[in-house]
Amino acid sequence: MFIKFQALEVSVGKINQVEAKNGSTVLLPCVYSSCIGIKDLYFSWHYNDNGTMHKLCDSVIRSEGVEPNVRIFHDRVEFVGSSKTNNISIRLWNITFDDDGEYVCFARNPKEKNRNHSTSYWLNVVDELKVVDKTLTVIIASVVGGIIGLIILVMVVKALVLFALGKVREKNKECLVSSSGNDNTENGLRGSKADNKATPKA
Repeated sequence: MFIKFQALEVSVGKINQVEAKNGSTVLLPCVYSSCIGIKDLYFSWHYNDNGTMHKLCDSVIRSEGVEPNVRIFHDRVEFVGSSKTNNISIRLWNITFDDDGEYVCFARNPKEKNRNHSTSYWLNVVDELKVVDKTLTVIIASVVGGIIGLIILVMVVKALVLFALGKVREKNKECLVSSSGNDNTENGLRGSKADNKATPKA
């Protein structure tokens, strides 16, 4: 999900929400990019508590490749980003049901006349993660695999039958040629004997 204004972009990636189990640890991703570069880029993370924004952390990245000195305002938040990879992600430890909701990644680049850029990430805290029923997928895969296997088997059998029929035809041709040759020889011999008989005397 991208929020675009002029040169700077702030993104939480293609998936902007996560379902996590109560008591677990989650990564809240956010990256930035700018085609004109950055200078004193300010960023922050906020939690939207029914319209009230609670700041989780903030900092300023002086220039590209310079790591920020991040201020943390929440005891279970850890900054895990790096300016070397344009990453301003955070990790939230030991989440509770109170942590459920919207998290806003904000950035402002003075090189763009301090225009504001932000994007949201949604955290859904649950008792137990849903178990995905893969029965239908397994059945479909089995049926498709069975059909493919049957088609291959039919093709193999067909090839073997055609090969066998070809061999039989070749053998029959050889027999016909051999029989035909024998008949001609015998006829010739008979003809020769008949021709060699002495003409009866009158």
